[in-house]
Amino acid sequence: MRGWWREIAGLVLPVACGGCGRPRTVLCAECAGALTGSGPCRVRPAPEPAGLPAVHAVAPYADAVRELLLAHKERGALALAGPLGGALAAAVTAAAGPVTGSVPSPLLLVPVPSSRRSVRARGHDPTRRIALAAAARLRRAGRAARVVPVLRQRRYVADQAGLGARGRLANLSGALEVVPGGARLLGTGRVVLVDDLMTTGASLAEAARALGAVHRSFIPGLPQVLTERSQESSAQHGFEQRQAAVIASSPASFEINRNSPGTWIVAGGER
Repeated sequence: MRGWWREIAGLVLPVACGGCGRPRTVLCAECAGALTGSGPCRVRPAPEPAGLPAVHAVAPYADAVRELLLAHKERGALALAGPLGGALAAAVTAAAGPVTGSVPSPLLLVPVPSSRRSVRARGHDPTRRIALAAAARLRRAGRAARVVPVLRQRRYVADQAGLGARGRLANLSGALEVVPGGARLLGTGRVVLVDDLMTTGASLAEAARALGAVHRSFIPGLPQVLTERSQESSAQHGFEQRQAAVIASSPASFEINRNSPGTWIVAGGER
């Protein structure tokens, strides 16, 4: 109900840019440019948690981009879901790589789940809303895509605010699982984990672990493009998630990649 009131309020109340506060526009041209950034690229947190997939982001989490994400997530600026979804769609495209084959597999966007507690408090699920907007943008661009929310929290998770990298990893360890019946959905296309933001990478690493706990034999038709290393690990875990996309990441994660040879090259396909 709270989400509906926010939708209605957005139609009748004066609007301001979620990034800078400029009046009479949901998103000004300047902040839209900041959200687009210089295009999606590979990002890595430091330290990089074990099991983190290859992550692509479009912009550093700072200034206008930070305000836009907070406005959508915490202040109910739901009209920002469209442009934020467009930014996420660009990161998903980079993460998934070029289309291959005459009938390419559809992209399956798996959002990192929010807790029921935070969804109730906010009145909406921001990550899922942005993922839906991203999938719609990808379809308009001619690429089959849909959102498959197959992950859920299986135990209580404390608020991540104020926790460092080690604290976040401990807080999230073993916290997620695939919902009953979710394994079959994973076999219908190419999975890309999505979230609005990456800071330490703990959430994405835990989401990848949860997907990895689904045995390959339970996923009919799952694409099996494997390296020797992943073939060895698949005997134990079956499904290994290797691609993730976010809108924003910490500025340091961009600097690390700028100073590392070859990390600006977009990886195509599963590795």
